[in-house]
Amino acid sequence: MKLRLTLTVNGEPADTLVDPDKTLLEVLREDLQLTGTKHGCELGECGACAVLVDGQPVLSCLMVAHECDGRDVVTVEGLTKDGRLHPLQECFADLGAAQCGYCTPGILITAKALLDREPHPSRELIREALSGNLCRCTGYQQILDAVDAAAKVKK
Repeated sequence: MKLRLTLTVNGEPADTLVDPDKTLLEVLREDLQLTGTKHGCELGECGACAVLVDGQPVLSCLMVAHECDGRDVVTVEGLTKDGRLHPLQECFADLGAAQCGYCTPGILITAKALLDREPHPSRELIREALSGNLCRCTGYQQILDAVDAAAKVKK
């Protein structure tokens, strides 16, 4: 038996029928065609599937979709406003923080949550906030630099 799921995704209403055990990640990618959120480990260990639910970062591979009924979800696609990249996205591009790019959506979302709650984080706080996001390509230095630079951009 399918369950009706009504939520807001990236500022737009979404309404779909889902299997009771379907994860938020599966709904976003398969039902809503929002493929920016990446399917990584399925164990909550890599951070590639991070999204914001009511402003808080969550691992969408671990969240059952029907837990999001009536809630607000932001994916990496929702960071762009009026055709303009979010300062985090601009800094990632400018500073080479994305190489293969697979981890980037989850890192961007996690970094956004950090900057929303702490607009001027220390380097150590950035490192701590991103500790659940794995990247196999960059060595993290460019990522930390990009988040630090984005924190200095006037919004």
